[in-house]
Amino acid sequence: MHPPPPDAGVAMDFGQNSLFGYMEDLQELTIIERPVRRSLKTPEEIERLTVDEDLSDIDRAVYLLSAGQDVQGASVIANLPFLMRQNPTETLRRVLPKVRVSWYEEVLHVASVEMQLTAAVSFLTILQEESMSVHTCAHSFLQVILLHLEHRDTGVSNAWLETLLSAVELLPKETLRHEILNPLVSKAQLSQTVQSRLVSCKILGKITNKFDAHSIKREILPLVKSLCQDVEYEVRSCMCRQLENIAQGIGAELTKNVVLPELIELSRDESGSVRLAAFETLVNMLDMFDTDDRSQTILPLVKSFCEKSFKADESILISLSFHLGKLCHGLYGIFTPDQHLRFLEFYKKLCTLGLQQENGHNESQIPSQIVEQEKKYTSVRKNCAYNFPAMIVFVDPKNFHMELYSTFFCLCHDPEVPVRHTIAICFYEVSKLLNSGVHLIHKELITLLQDESLEVLDALINHLPEILELMSTGGENSVQENKFSSVPDLIPALTAAEQRAAASLKWRTHEKLLQKYTCLPHIISSDQIYYRFLQRMFTIMMTNNVLPVQRAAARTLCIFLRYNRKQEQRHEVIQKLIEQLGQGKSYWNRLRFLDTCEFIIEIFSRSFFCKYFFLPVIELTHDPVANVRMKLCYLLPKVKSALKIPADMHLLQQLEMCVRKLLCQEKDKDVLAIVKKTVLELDRMEMSMDMFQKKNYEKDLLDQEKEREELLFLEMEQLEKEKHQSDGRLASDKSFEKKRRDSRTSTQSLSKNLPISVPGPSSSTASTSKEIKKSKLTRSQSFNNQAFHAKYGTLDKCASKSSTLAHTSSVSGLVRTAMLSLTDDSFRTRNASSVPASFSPNPVMPSTSRGPGNTADPKSSGSKDAQPRKATLKSRKSNP
Repeated sequence: MHPPPPDAGVAMDFGQNSLFGYMEDLQELTIIERPVRRSLKTPEEIERLTVDEDLSDIDRAVYLLSAGQDVQGASVIANLPFLMRQNPTETLRRVLPKVRVSWYEEVLHVASVEMQLTAAVSFLTILQEESMSVHTCAHSFLQVILLHLEHRDTGVSNAWLETLLSAVELLPKETLRHEILNPLVSKAQLSQTVQSRLVSCKILGKITNKFDAHSIKREILPLVKSLCQDVEYEVRSCMCRQLENIAQGIGAELTKNVVLPELIELSRDESGSVRLAAFETLVNMLDMFDTDDRSQTILPLVKSFCEKSFKADESILISLSFHLGKLCHGLYGIFTPDQHLRFLEFYKKLCTLGLQQENGHNESQIPSQIVEQEKKYTSVRKNCAYNFPAMIVFVDPKNFHMELYSTFFCLCHDPEVPVRHTIAICFYEVSKLLNSGVHLIHKELITLLQDESLEVLDALINHLPEILELMSTGGENSVQENKFSSVPDLIPALTAAEQRAAASLKWRTHEKLLQKYTCLPHIISSDQIYYRFLQRMFTIMMTNNVLPVQRAAARTLCIFLRYNRKQEQRHEVIQKLIEQLGQGKSYWNRLRFLDTCEFIIEIFSRSFFCKYFFLPVIELTHDPVANVRMKLCYLLPKVKSALKIPADMHLLQQLEMCVRKLLCQEKDKDVLAIVKKTVLELDRMEMSMDMFQKKNYEKDLLDQEKEREELLFLEMEQLEKEKHQSDGRLASDKSFEKKRRDSRTSTQSLSKNLPISVPGPSSSTASTSKEIKKSKLTRSQSFNNQAFHAKYGTLDKCASKSSTLAHTSSVSGLVRTAMLSLTDDSFRTRNASSVPASFSPNPVMPSTSRGPGNTADPKSSGSKDAQPRKATLKSRKSNP
């Protein structure tokens, strides 16, 4: 929030008595302010600062440099890069001669800090853009830059130094030697100021790579040694940090013989800042040393640093924790098992530093010291979280659960937000490294998704799709497709994260999260998305007040709709979009409907849009709100691009009719202007044909692929239904077989006591029972096929179904004959009365046309066929 104006408190006091305050007092305030505004510049000063407006930029710059005041000269310096880009020839010929060293000596020497910074930035811009030749730059600017390197203001000195270091990359070797290196011999002496020696250190580190090894050894290394042994710790620390750049220019042999001894000596320096600089330089230079140097020289130094960091020198602790991953990686090949274990335990100890102190802090510490110590410990744990992926490589991902899981758990549950924020950033790297063992950190993913800090959530969702993809498949090399069956808390955690982001003021985090939700169709099932996420997208679109969030929800909803596998659910979503948004009472909802249609054109095939959304979009040409009609006009070219000729000729005619009505009947001038522009754009558009064209080949091919995928989803839905039906048939057949075996057992026991005369040989009885089983199974399959094809089948499948029914009726007759031979007339009467109840049709199934003589058989299933048979056996028992 902006701070209130100076008199805001006065005005607010006046407003306590009345809405607008006392007008007399307000008028007095305005009267007081007028003389202040008038006293800024006198008429004489304004006259001196006035410049003819007809002058060109070059003429104005020349005039201001010649006769203008200092502030006007500074404006010319600030505009030098612009003048060089606009008219380099005239700037070099007329302006730069005015920008001479004598002018700078007169002006910049006594100029303000702002003018100094402006000049430094202006020269740096010209050097970076290479607007003039190197010789001209050196002639015009180099002496000025060198002159102001030792400015009393540190900010100004650093600005000029940055300009010089950038110029080093462009200047030739001879210029560097004569203009920069030779003066450094005197500037680096102990008799010079500390600031002069600090500047010499930075320049030496930059120019080393511009000379050969012999020149470096003869001219530069003596200065380097002298500065490494300077009496001021600031100079020693600064020179120590430049040793890495110097080592890159002198080669491995000189680095081992000259630079490494200096680093070893500096690592034992009395100043903590020098020791810290030596440690960081050693870590950065690990690749430059061979195995013997690393094992015999550097490793003992590192061990000493680690031991002292806890005991006597906590100043190095933050840097050590930050570089620990790089250090372990550089020394990985030379660790013994015992050293490996010690470094790992040292890292674990750093990860919990400050969390396991007895009785809090020492009583002798004052509160300010406690706060500083807690900040230091938090920084250490944050650096440990940053290095966690490197430590997984250090211990090998196979040993993660045994060695590092408890540490990872502590970092994810750390009480400080910066630590959890850092581990959330690294979560994707950790997931990739674990690969097939990624299931070990499922719970930590849920924990970070449910974190109370939105900063942690924002860091985690940057790679949320990749993380969920790895966890759903069990790693990059796994073929598992379990759809997160082992993480039941994932969906509640995702929904809670979205609601927490929606309730906050950080709408960008909410928008990002909704955008990342587009990966969910590849992670969880379509039903889970439909029941847990899709309705939430509707709610956000209709109730949220932030437009980017609403658009993100609309696009995510379209992705959900595209990958939904149930036609009934898809139709419901489409109907909601049209009724609640496209035909909604609020014009804001109708605007969001047009946004959604734009995403549908992008995501779905042309035929899908034309089938469901073309007419609802066109109807908005009659919308009473001008903003809706205006937005529709912007969408019309994309609507026309979704049409194919000649199949969609009738839709094209409707579109043209609506545009003509808008052109003739529109009364709003802004909308009418957009309509006219839209008409011209529509006339220039080329229509897509049903056949592929060379110009639109890629677009047509992409649209064909989208349409093929949409048809594939429909086929997958049918296959899933067929699978459920076949599973039901298998269960029914198993139940039928069990009941048939029970009935055969009871029949055999009855046949021993009851004389039954069955015509024909005994073999015919066995064949008849087989035909009965076959008949019932055929009727069950026929019924399932009939119920399925009545809803989804084609004409060819219906023809094959009719032949199946004919075969079923013939077999059914044989079964009925065999059953009649086993029963008497009294049972036949009772059985006839019981059949309709047991074979009642399912009201959910679609009705189909059947013959009058075959009404019961197609409706029966395998599990229901055993009921009449049990009734037959009971009647025979009652009538011995």
